[in-house]
Amino acid sequence: MISPGLLVEGLKTVREQNRAPESDRNTQSNAHRTGDANPSGNQPRSSSADSWDAEAQDNNIVPLTRDQAQKLFGPEVSRPSRVTPFKVVAAQMVLSLGATLLWWLFYKPPGDAALSAFLGGAICWVPAALFATRLKAKSGAETIMSWMIGEALKMGATIAMFVAVAYWYKSALWLPLLVTYIVALKTYWVAMALR
Repeated sequence: MISPGLLVEGLKTVREQNRAPESDRNTQSNAHRTGDANPSGNQPRSSSADSWDAEAQDNNIVPLTRDQAQKLFGPEVSRPSRVTPFKVVAAQMVLSLGATLLWWLFYKPPGDAALSAFLGGAICWVPAALFATRLKAKSGAETIMSWMIGEALKMGATIAMFVAVAYWYKSALWLPLLVTYIVALKTYWVAMALR
């Protein structure tokens, strides 16, 4: 839990670092004293270079040091996660096989329901395994673009598998398929909680 005092202290530090240079503050206060304001009450802009738009403020982001992060979020912030992408995929496989077994035991007739449930689980964990393998192959060269490409491939594989099941497996039961897919998909939430 972050203490409110520490959070306020951190925000004050960031606010002080992002303040306008002294010359800009003097120009604005002189304009206010002389009454050179627009009828709407807004101050006129002296030039586009002096404007404080969101783009200019985005360039002033200062990352936290390890000590600052530990102070804000606790000593466990620098501890590596116990959850790896392959552990998540393994958990998805186990959950989908467990759900397949449950559909086989409790649904009548069990054959199509169990196969549909297995396919639903596979639609979740096969693309996740492809993404995890790609992540391991790109180790050391991670960029936001490579993550985006990996996610795009994962979504494409998921959509392709849904279409393939709908096209080639005409006797698919969609309730077991979708329920097992959603159960396996929720593994990400459990993994985040176990971090």
